[in-house]
Amino acid sequence: MGPPGFSPRGGGRGGERGGRGGFSPRGGGGRGGFSPGGRGRGAPRGRGGDRGRGRGGRGGMGAGKKVVVEPHRHAGVFIARGKEDALVTKNMAVGESVYGEKRIAVEDEAGKVEYRVWNPFRSKLAAAILGGVDKIHMPPGSKVLYLGAASGTTVSHVSDVVGPEGMVYAVEFSHRSGRDLLNVAKKRTNIVPIIEDARHPHKYRMLVPMVDCVFADVAQPDQARIVALNSQYFLKNGGHFVISIKANCIDSTAEAEAVFAGEVKKMQADKMKPQEQVTLEPYERDHAVVVGIYRPPPKKTE
Repeated sequence: MGPPGFSPRGGGRGGERGGRGGFSPRGGGGRGGFSPGGRGRGAPRGRGGDRGRGRGGRGGMGAGKKVVVEPHRHAGVFIARGKEDALVTKNMAVGESVYGEKRIAVEDEAGKVEYRVWNPFRSKLAAAILGGVDKIHMPPGSKVLYLGAASGTTVSHVSDVVGPEGMVYAVEFSHRSGRDLLNVAKKRTNIVPIIEDARHPHKYRMLVPMVDCVFADVAQPDQARIVALNSQYFLKNGGHFVISIKANCIDSTAEAEAVFAGEVKKMQADKMKPQEQVTLEPYERDHAVVVGIYRPPPKKTE
């Protein structure tokens, strides 16, 4: 058939037409022309030669363009403004991804800082933040009891948010997920992994001090009771709770709104005063996050 570009078919789709082939300005021999790749279709990689894989750089967030990171109104959470805006947290274990998420390195006066993209489809807390929740009650330096830690996806971000001065006590019952959680905790000094059933907080009472916030994502029918029990043990008076409720897990026959209302009633019976509720659409179906205060201090009457 002859060398590519001089084939009997007239250079296939390059060559004579110029532009798309030859020594075109797009480099890589386009699709034909005088590139060394066989079969008249151009460069060695078939289509497009040296154009690389897509958008250059590490791909993803703005592909090596300048990304500006600015603080979110929740302390410890940031927004990366680039080609697409993303929720990010400052990576405590630099150079490590926990679940394959993208990392963004930004130069500032203190040197190089690395941020991890927080995916709202993988994390209920990120979905709640993007859904406009008013407060998450996990400022840097705070202690958080995290019930239902699973493999440590969201836990790793909470660990970033509370920072080296804070602590995350991550409780997970499943040994399978617990293995992944342990691996995350090995690289992050502020995570205490606890492989135990959250229904029995007395079993880990030796490990957990009084905390500022309880976050729960346990997806169990008696979730409100589990959170109340753990709050009695570990949550200080005037501390806060953040509970992710999955309607299907509590009653799959009732309407989601009715289930959420029923859970809020149960919380109120346990001295937990819900302050706000946010649905997690469009990231999760029939999920809501309820944020509230535990044993609020009595209002002073003037």
